[in-house]
Amino acid sequence: MTMQMIKQVPVAAPRRLGPEDIAARTTSHNSVRQTVSQTMSMAWRATKKMRRNPEQFFDVTVQPVLFTAMFAYLLGGGMAGSVAAYLPLVIPGILAQTALTACMATGVQLREDMEKGVFDRFKSLPMARIAPLAGPMVADLLRYAIASTLTFLTGIAMGYRPGGGTAGVLLAVALTMVAGWSLAWVFTWVGTLARSAQSVQGISMMIMFPLTFMSNALVPVDTLPGWLAAFVKVNPVSYIVTATRDLANDGDVTAHVGWALVACAAVIAIFAPLSVRGYKRHL
Repeated sequence: MTMQMIKQVPVAAPRRLGPEDIAARTTSHNSVRQTVSQTMSMAWRATKKMRRNPEQFFDVTVQPVLFTAMFAYLLGGGMAGSVAAYLPLVIPGILAQTALTACMATGVQLREDMEKGVFDRFKSLPMARIAPLAGPMVADLLRYAIASTLTFLTGIAMGYRPGGGTAGVLLAVALTMVAGWSLAWVFTWVGTLARSAQSVQGISMMIMFPLTFMSNALVPVDTLPGWLAAFVKVNPVSYIVTATRDLANDGDVTAHVGWALVACAAVIAIFAPLSVRGYKRHL
């Protein structure tokens, strides 16, 4: 049989993709299971970045030790009469303060990825829009756990003895991680709006300082003037600090814990959709 006798099968020419085809490929319609899987993949990517850049752990390794020792020795005598008496008040406050500082880096890193063109690749993938935002925040839970552990260890080395025992301390750490993850959505939203990583850092500092220092993290509310006490009482950080104190110092799951979780849920409900909407503007 010669080659001429072989019947040739016509091959259709490839069809040129139009705008509607590209939109169909890049628009994400993912199930909940797919969204969770994609989020965890992005979390693994963020974890690998942390491993290759150990300096990302400086704020959750050095800062908790520095802040705990600094505030305890500077304010302990004036606020509670002694450092030992001040530690049950300040340790939960440092937990919330460190978690808030750590989650501030989420928006900065997000903006840096956008500037480097990393998110340009994500545009062409059928990926849930929330996955590139929530993935790094899931990875940051490791950073919150490290910061909380070092804060408690530093306090114990200075004489702090949590009355809630091991269970109370673990619950306090868990609550701090939940709070850090929820507050990170605020800085993620800032990261989708600002034009540079430097501006994200500047705006985040303006948000962080009122939330941390205008709370009950370092001083009792009854020592503050009326106008300031009114703000402190509605500050979400104050709910988290009070709940953490109840868990770590007394081992009690009080109503403050419930209100802290409600505050965290409210922050997520407001800023998670805003973050996704801000991210879509860049697509």
